[in-house]
Amino acid sequence: MTISFKVSENTKQKAIEYFQDKKREKTPQYAIFQADEEDTVVTLYESGSMVFQGVSADIDANMWKELERHLNPGKEIKEKEKKETKEKKENPIDKKLYNATTIGSDEVGTGDFFGPIVVTSSYVTKEDIPFLEELGVRDSKKITDEKIMEIVPKIIKRIPYKSFILTNKEYNNFYSKDLNMNKIKAILHNKVLIELAKQYHNTDYIVVDQFAKEFVYYSYLRDSKEVCRGITFTTKAEDKCLSVACASMISRFIFIKEFDKLGQSLDMFLPKGAGTAVDEVAKTIKEKYGISKLKEIAKMNFKNAEKLSD
Repeated sequence: MTISFKVSENTKQKAIEYFQDKKREKTPQYAIFQADEEDTVVTLYESGSMVFQGVSADIDANMWKELERHLNPGKEIKEKEKKETKEKKENPIDKKLYNATTIGSDEVGTGDFFGPIVVTSSYVTKEDIPFLEELGVRDSKKITDEKIMEIVPKIIKRIPYKSFILTNKEYNNFYSKDLNMNKIKAILHNKVLIELAKQYHNTDYIVVDQFAKEFVYYSYLRDSKEVCRGITFTTKAEDKCLSVACASMISRFIFIKEFDKLGQSLDMFLPKGAGTAVDEVAKTIKEKYGISKLKEIAKMNFKNAEKLSD
């Protein structure tokens, strides 16, 4: 995955300082530096273009986009992502699924050290499809936060949905060897799917973006009183099913609002994701508020928490 966008001069200087000890010896032509950030290669060009390449490119790119927005409020970030053509070939759209009346669910926050996990299910009819296409509804990870905040209020006026917010305090109480992240996700997806399926019976498909094999997903729910059955599990579901895409965007919308409230309560800028910048902020929070505060606002099974005791 390759993601690139231009940053302002103040963000360039922050990047130069941040990657000082992570630079590679060889630098591409016209680049200020090229550096390694765990699974991502980051290149900053003289033009101000920042390029992120690798498995975690989207996570690291989002962190620097957040900083760019924080330092330069109101500036539009034009992102280029070089993977769509390949994805379309690897994940062809099933028109029968895409054009159907569906209930779909998706979650956000599972890769973020700070902020809650938000799971949403949405109900999209065949008649809603042109409306959603006109709005540009797609996977929330591929849309800027600004666009999410603009589009989602229009979506929720028309599209029925159910959301559940799991705070990190609750997450830390639940998490164990017997109740891992995927099991927590399965329980929450089941909860919002059941709530919506009880209201809307006229559906062709119930769709979940696959994060576990079908038999594993249902094994996670063996102790649940009610289980939503007949689910279609598919990878990259946000691109194939508009109800999943809506669920993704609504979850992101709620997550952003909760995340912003959290930052305001601490009176500091919180980076998203789980990168090195998060480690620095977590250290500051621990020093200022103590480890008990982190247990309320962060996922303590992440490696970021382990680094605090180093």
